[in-house]
Amino acid sequence: MLKLLTPTAYGSHHVTSAIRFRSTPVNSLLFKPLTLLTGWNRTSYELGRRSFSSELDSDTKPSATTVSTKPHLDDCLTVIALPLPHKPLIPGFYMPIYVKDPKVLAALQESRRQQAPYAGAFLFKDDASTDSSYGSETDNILEKLKGKELLNRIHEVGTLAQISSIQGEQVILIGHRRLRITEMVSEDPLTVKVDHLKDKPYDKDDDVIKATYFQVMSTLRDVLKTTSLWRDQVRTYTQHIGEFNYPKLADFGAGISGANKHQNQGVLEELDVHKRLELTLELVKKEIEINKIQESIAKAVEEKFSGDRRRIILKEQINAIKKELGVETDNKSALSEKFRGRIDLIKDKIPEHVLKVIEEELKKLQLLETSSSEYDVTYNYLDWLTVLPWGNFSDENFDVLRAEKILDEDHYGLSDVKERILEFIAVGRLRGTSQGKIICLSGPPGVGKTSIGRSIARALDRKFFRFSVGGLSDVAEIKGHRRTYIGAMPGKMVQCLKNVGTENPLVLIDEIDKLGVRCHDGDPASAMLELLDPEQNANFLDHYLNVTIDLSKVLFVCTANVTDTIPSPLLDRMEVITLSGYITDEKMHIARDYLVNTARRDCGIKPEQVDVSDAALLSLIENYCREAGVRNLQKQIEKVFRKIALKLVREGASAQVPAISDDVTTDTEDTKSVAKTDLESPETSVEGSAVLTDELATGDSTESKTEQSGEVDGTVEKFMIDESNLSEGSTVLTDELATGDSTESTTEQSGEVAEKFMIDESNLSDYIGKPVFQAEKIYEQTPVGVVMGLAWTSMGGSTLYIETSFVEEGEGKGGLHITGQLGDVMKESAEIAHTVARRIMLEKEPENKFFANSKLHLHVPAGATPKDGPSAGCTMITSLLSLASKKPVRKDLAMTGEVTLTGRILAIGGVKEKTIAAKRSQVKVIIFPEANRRDFDELAENVKEGLEVHFVNEYEQIFELAFGYDH
Repeated sequence: MLKLLTPTAYGSHHVTSAIRFRSTPVNSLLFKPLTLLTGWNRTSYELGRRSFSSELDSDTKPSATTVSTKPHLDDCLTVIALPLPHKPLIPGFYMPIYVKDPKVLAALQESRRQQAPYAGAFLFKDDASTDSSYGSETDNILEKLKGKELLNRIHEVGTLAQISSIQGEQVILIGHRRLRITEMVSEDPLTVKVDHLKDKPYDKDDDVIKATYFQVMSTLRDVLKTTSLWRDQVRTYTQHIGEFNYPKLADFGAGISGANKHQNQGVLEELDVHKRLELTLELVKKEIEINKIQESIAKAVEEKFSGDRRRIILKEQINAIKKELGVETDNKSALSEKFRGRIDLIKDKIPEHVLKVIEEELKKLQLLETSSSEYDVTYNYLDWLTVLPWGNFSDENFDVLRAEKILDEDHYGLSDVKERILEFIAVGRLRGTSQGKIICLSGPPGVGKTSIGRSIARALDRKFFRFSVGGLSDVAEIKGHRRTYIGAMPGKMVQCLKNVGTENPLVLIDEIDKLGVRCHDGDPASAMLELLDPEQNANFLDHYLNVTIDLSKVLFVCTANVTDTIPSPLLDRMEVITLSGYITDEKMHIARDYLVNTARRDCGIKPEQVDVSDAALLSLIENYCREAGVRNLQKQIEKVFRKIALKLVREGASAQVPAISDDVTTDTEDTKSVAKTDLESPETSVEGSAVLTDELATGDSTESKTEQSGEVDGTVEKFMIDESNLSEGSTVLTDELATGDSTESTTEQSGEVAEKFMIDESNLSDYIGKPVFQAEKIYEQTPVGVVMGLAWTSMGGSTLYIETSFVEEGEGKGGLHITGQLGDVMKESAEIAHTVARRIMLEKEPENKFFANSKLHLHVPAGATPKDGPSAGCTMITSLLSLASKKPVRKDLAMTGEVTLTGRILAIGGVKEKTIAAKRSQVKVIIFPEANRRDFDELAENVKEGLEVHFVNEYEQIFELAFGYDH
């Protein structure tokens, strides 16, 4: 509270304790009745008689450093306005300020020379855009403001201040009386006209004022008793105490209090003495409360320190006693020290409720016998509690460019999915955290959902943990077992935190759509909801730990094949990112850049030994692996390389080992077999290439020396392995099978070669068997009554023919028979199609009675395959109308869409898969519902290339497209 009395309150240098002018003590307005507060005698503390000017202005002339003892305060009606940035100047107190404006400083010095050393001190108003706390921002603003701008930013009521001293930029002011600005005189420096404010009249004998006065004095006495710093400062100024009346007591209390500048300004502006005393009383009362709080805090800290120190001393004494008595430390003490060693390093990071449980369990462990079962349970529990990474977080990396590079390295295609993941990372960078979302990657098997989750973790520099919940029905797998059971364990998330060692890993929850159903072991979907929901998992309760742990920093990524089976409350909290699968072009790149290289490396085959043509990969994709993912494609490629590895090993084992010349050097004691190849294929005999280089299986550089006439053959022939040359019995052997070292060999035969297998479309079936899929396009020219539709399957998309045939004709025998293992929805679509077709035919050709008198049979081929869904409605109508009008549809046309009884075309799903299936069957014209236009526009350009797509709302539009063409 004495900050305004102490030189350090405003960052000033030490000011001499005895303020004097012309060797006469200043008759201060503050301090005479202070003996009423403290009982101090003035003569007991007659401190240094040095003049104020002798210490601060020792380098200047006496006339420039002394102030007249009889200044005419009432004559000061025009003063220089000095803004005070931090606190108002209370009358009777001094304040050092720094004036950096040279014009203002010169004006102040001129005022002192003219024997009118006074200025006006006015508090600077806070601006909404600046911080009201102490700092350099307000000082910087004051340097920029001049004239009217400065006048508008200072309070009208201030203090007439005596310029006591000027030393450099530091000006020391002593407050005298209150002022109010009336008008501006000049702008630079800011000079204003002022009115001197006087206190409102008051009755000294009024009981209320007296009571308030004595209450302020009593409170000040209590404050001065408890604060030694104030006592020292007040003792310094006791010799300058003047008359201590009601107004000055109010100013004195406000001046020494630690109130903020707004409260002090309120005291300064208050002219009612009683109200000013009440304001001061409130401020000093608050100082009393602050002092009490400080004392209680200091006492608590001291007690805690004393208790900890006492505990340490007692422990040391116990250890010393045990050492003297020769008592061996038991296993329990060692375990306790082990657990304490774990938590001491992170004690400040462990939540308070967890730390309390750990301490209780440690005490319990000391009391238990090591032979009891409860001891093992407590030990395991403490082991889990202390091993968890409390407060340990891995630093996240939100570099979008780096993440994009990682995603492109790990996955080809999936541009929309990558874009969504990069958006997620960008938002995390702006927010500073990637929390708040549960990503669910949904798509067919083998499209890379799990690997995308791993790539996200690598891009964010988070630890990765994966567990599958497919078929999980026991809630204890998620929330842990109760400790009362034998063999109890925490749940998966607690095990995850222990394994990864951080509180913010990326957890991949696989196959969440296959979560087990509710049973006697609980509802796993509800437990998963508590685990994943950001509103709940901040206080996740594991049954084993029985203390809440914070999982809000964990980033959850779920995978699912379909979202229909995910419980609605769980799905509602997820953000679903759909992976629809790969098109043929994407599969080609994945196979060439990833799968072939991986399979070759896993089988131990070198790159120079096998070459797989693009035609073979395309045939593999189209005829064997049409599913949306690439897992089956990987299996087939591995199958090819396994068969090649078997051929290489068989032929290498049957090869003859030639004699090794003396100058052959090897890295091992065992001699290595040198394979000899007899080239008898028709191609080589025509070309006349009889000698080929020796290719070692290591793939490293090989130096071959020959003793013949300096002739070195460097030709490498690629063999086409197909039925023709295999049936002729051409035998080629490989040299140095399965060796990983670089070898230098010298041979006397220049015809030793290494075979290179060429996998082409012609010999692909020799390795993986006959094609699984045949060409989907059955008809080159579509017959009457046959229309190609488009279907979505779990393996991607496929074309689907709808065939309608005439059975018999008779009056009133119109009817429809349906076959093809159709589901209920598709049967209803067929009935709707029959009704709509009859209506359309009646409108187009009223005289045509085909549907009324004809019994028809509608069939969907591949009857062994179950088919269901509403999207074949428009295809069925077109097939029926084609038969009725005896007119075939366009041969390169395919369509899909659900039809209502009124002929409206409704939206369908799987646009990308159906488009890919249409391109695979050489379809040029596709009909989609108008509602799916946006889905088609979002497809990649290479998918849409070469297609003529029409979007329709009514079936009449399809009728014109299907039949309104020139034969």
